[in-house]
Amino acid sequence: MDARYPIGDFEMEREVTPAKREKAIGEIAAAPGKLRSAVAGLNDKQLDTPYREGGWTVRQVAHHVPDSHMNAYIRWKLALTETEPTIKPYEESAWAELADSKTLPVKVSLDLLDAVHERWTVLLRAAKESDLARTFRHPEHGVRTLDWMLFLYAWHGRHHVAHVTELRKKNGW
Repeated sequence: MDARYPIGDFEMEREVTPAKREKAIGEIAAAPGKLRSAVAGLNDKQLDTPYREGGWTVRQVAHHVPDSHMNAYIRWKLALTETEPTIKPYEESAWAELADSKTLPVKVSLDLLDAVHERWTVLLRAAKESDLARTFRHPEHGVRTLDWMLFLYAWHGRHHVAHVTELRKKNGW
């Protein structure tokens, strides 16, 4: 198994169905609780352990997920309210090196993730087929649909939870 991608690379669904969309929405809704469970009971030394050689610490992963999902939530709203907006990428590796990502208790970001997902899930569940076909322009990925973002972020949450759970298994935590 590649520790960088413990659940594999993201692959967009070839055939999108309402049932697959509902599953993806459910995964996004469940992500905060799964991340909270994954880090539960870890001490500071464990939180400051990289999930792989040269990788982020568990603490940085726990802070990265809400950073990323806040950006996704805002991008989602932009795509719903504007015609093919160009979204702004961010330097996630640089964000992970900032003081908040390296020092704050993970509870701060877990609470933030809960709030972002509570709001985002309302939008996801209210989305019509025509909403999911709306597009945005990503400078690195080109034109993408909200359907693509839905499946990407369902994967993203599972991906980072697996970083923590696989490290816990490996280290017997």
